[in-house]
Amino acid sequence: MKKSIFYILFSLFFVLFSANAQQIQWASKLIKFSTDLGGKQNGIKRILGKPDAFPQGGSSANAWMPKNSLDGREIIEVGFEKPQTVKQVAVYENLNSGCVTKISVDNGSGNYETVWSRKRDWKTPTFKSTASADRAYYFGRKRRKVQEVPSVFNPGIEYAVLENAVANVVAVKVEFSFALVPGQKQIDAIGISDSEEPIEIKINTIPEFDNLSKPESLEFENSEVSNVIVSQDGQKIFYSAFVENKDVVISSQKQADGKWSEPFAESSLSSNDEYNYLEYYSDSFILKGGVGYSKNTTETGFEFIENKNGSYQSLKPLKIAAYNNYEKTADITITKDAKILIMGIETDFTQGGTDLYFANQKEDGTYGLLQNMGKVINSASDEGMPQLLSDTKTLLFSSIGYSSYGNYDIYVSYRLDDTWKKWSEPINLGNKVNSDGFEGSPFYDETSETLYFTRILEGKSSIGRVKIPKKLMMKN
Repeated sequence: MKKSIFYILFSLFFVLFSANAQQIQWASKLIKFSTDLGGKQNGIKRILGKPDAFPQGGSSANAWMPKNSLDGREIIEVGFEKPQTVKQVAVYENLNSGCVTKISVDNGSGNYETVWSRKRDWKTPTFKSTASADRAYYFGRKRRKVQEVPSVFNPGIEYAVLENAVANVVAVKVEFSFALVPGQKQIDAIGISDSEEPIEIKINTIPEFDNLSKPESLEFENSEVSNVIVSQDGQKIFYSAFVENKDVVISSQKQADGKWSEPFAESSLSSNDEYNYLEYYSDSFILKGGVGYSKNTTETGFEFIENKNGSYQSLKPLKIAAYNNYEKTADITITKDAKILIMGIETDFTQGGTDLYFANQKEDGTYGLLQNMGKVINSASDEGMPQLLSDTKTLLFSSIGYSSYGNYDIYVSYRLDDTWKKWSEPINLGNKVNSDGFEGSPFYDETSETLYFTRILEGKSSIGRVKIPKKLMMKN
């Protein structure tokens, strides 16, 4: 009898839960479209899948920008993986919203039925982003390829709620009139739901990251701080600062009271004319950038430096077969045994902007061809500033290519096999680490279980520091 009652209650709960669960799908294939700029950035395929430019909104390489996006008319038809009942169609206009004029659906018959159209007053309400405008501030002088982003204008989501739900929808057609709103336009995604409840866009993070303590800010009175690294014993911090028109490596020693000493310019690590910065530091060797090099050679602009109790001696340049990079410098991380390195560069083989690549060391100490690490970890926008942790499976990096809290955010991804091409979906480190400003150059000190990173917020540069348990950061 008890078993029967339990079964009835469980079944009732399951029915109620199922009834309230929102079924959501994102466009998975292209059927027809009016125009396409082509290319990997802002191409038509960028509209597929879940939103990349929301909830932050604003200009994004991961959104579709049609040819007539300033003042013309455009039409797109997209399909979905499975037929479903549709009560709501959501169109994500990440730049200057309010241009959707008509939405039609196909229930499998091959014909479209108009289910929503904009009212004649052209003032159907749209969701407005509340993110502050200063998040468009970029580290403009950074040695990495970071484009200045236009001011964010009226990003929004057109939640088109149908008067009557339509069953077995397999495709949606959306028509736009971009003359309704001034300025450039971009479309991030198209979603469908069986509920009239607005589709909530969530950043891919975990509660443990959002529950971290507020980071401590280390301000060393230097401008444009970058590339923070901590020694293995946690007693010395290195970073680069822009001094007299070049990057200079700065160090600071941790004192007995836990405070940092006055910054010290490491002249022996700042001998190059520009772009002096450390990418890897151990008790045996250092990997440093800023070395002059020639394009279309094996030279990379990096060198290995021997570290003898704080005395530094150049060992050899880092060479990679057929090395090619659109920019003067790159970002890099390396395994402890120097057998594998990961670089953030832009080449003809990127997914769009700066991508993450890996290379294996050869017998002569040079490295083989760089290989792209795949579409899961690389977006059509920029990924860079990597740090590979000691397990060689946990990778920290910074990106502007995923749903974020504003500007560049810091993410973690985990290697899934030995090919180095399969990585887990990047996880945002949460709203304590990431803000609506710029966060980059992550460095996780495994000894003290502390994450260091650089931040630019409201034009002010600083180094952040926050405790993150090793078992949380390194799942393996």
